Amino acid sequence: MENTVDAKNYCSDHPSIFSMASLKSFLFFFLLLSFLCPLGAAETCSNHRFDEGKTFASCSDLPSLDCSLHWNYISLSQTVEIAFRQSGVDKSPRWISWAINPEAKGMVGSQALVAFRKDDGTMAAYASPITSYATQLEQGDIRFLVNRVSSMVKDNEMIIFATLAVPANTTTVNHLWQVGPLVGDVPGMHRLSGPNVGSMGTLDFLSGKVVIDRTSSIGYWKIVHGVLCTFGWGFLIPVGALIARHGKQFLGPSPAWFHAHIFCQCTAYLLGLAGGIIGVLLWLGVGVEGVSHQYIGITLLCLGAIQGIVGNYRPNKEDRKRIYFNIFHYSVGYGTIGLSIANVFLGFHMVHVGIRTWPQLTYIAALSFLGFIALILEAVACFKRINASKSTMQNQIVA
Repeated sequence: MENTVDAKNYCSDHPSIFSMASLKSFLFFFLLLSFLCPLGAAETCSNHRFDEGKTFASCSDLPSLDCSLHWNYISLSQTVEIAFRQSGVDKSPRWISWAINPEAKGMVGSQALVAFRKDDGTMAAYASPITSYATQLEQGDIRFLVNRVSSMVKDNEMIIFATLAVPANTTTVNHLWQVGPLVGDVPGMHRLSGPNVGSMGTLDFLSGKVVIDRTSSIGYWKIVHGVLCTFGWGFLIPVGALIARHGKQFLGPSPAWFHAHIFCQCTAYLLGLAGGIIGVLLWLGVGVEGVSHQYIGITLLCLGAIQGIVGNYRPNKEDRKRIYFNIFHYSVGYGTIGLSIANVFLGFHMVHVGIRTWPQLTYIAALSFLGFIALILEAVACFKRINASKSTMQNQIVA
């Protein structure tokens, strides 16, 4: 009892020593938890356990989108049993997909397995051939035999199971994986930046070797190239021409319309130049199809540069040579507009973006709007010319 009292008295007489010990204990346990928690959270694919005793001889933690792939390769039958997992599915409704492209790297041409949870809570799991960038991952027959396709959600993970037959004498395939949002019970477009454009590579089923495709960002630069060129060449150039043709009749002698025309065309050319440089680098670096698209693009860059240089040295209005300048300027200008619009649609065709998809529908709507405005302005200009002609004739009669 005396020792207990002495200990209590000692602690009360020396509170700093007691609090120091408590602080050290707290820090120790905090550091221990900080070390153990990441280890528990970062479970590797080899530690994962499937229900019903399912086992897989090989697996790989894929480097993006929190996905992993498990498989059993059966060489005698040239078949592969796979389980594709994606974590974090409770954050928002989503679809997941894993695919093999038997022809090339990339999305178009791939043969996909798709899964998502429907609005009624049931799971959808099926195969889908991807023939264009505008796909909605519709169910359909793929180019190799696949069966026992199923899916499930458990412990914040969505998993696709399937057995598929790989091409004969083939163990290494181009594979890709993807995650995207749901619009009702229909897969929507996935993000076009970040890890969504870096989720592809090669996979050797036999050795288990996985190589990530470091050129997958090419898809992102194709999109940047398309947006810059479509907005620059395909939209702003026609807007600038519209300003030049009808600006004077509404703004009169004010040079504002001319400055607006120059600003619009220069901005369009700079955007088109940036997009063109990206396009040339893609063409030279990875080699893309559609040679006519590239040649037309280079022609447009040259025509735009010539138009700017010649326009800077245009003759005065009183100069008799001005008519030749006008003929050249109008011919090159309207020719550039026609080539620009044609090349935009060629670009859509190259990336398999159909007429019924929103990028092309948006562009067609924008062109239709410009055409409608042009018709109205032409009608107003024609009406003004007719009235001016009548006024002139009446003045001559009176005189």
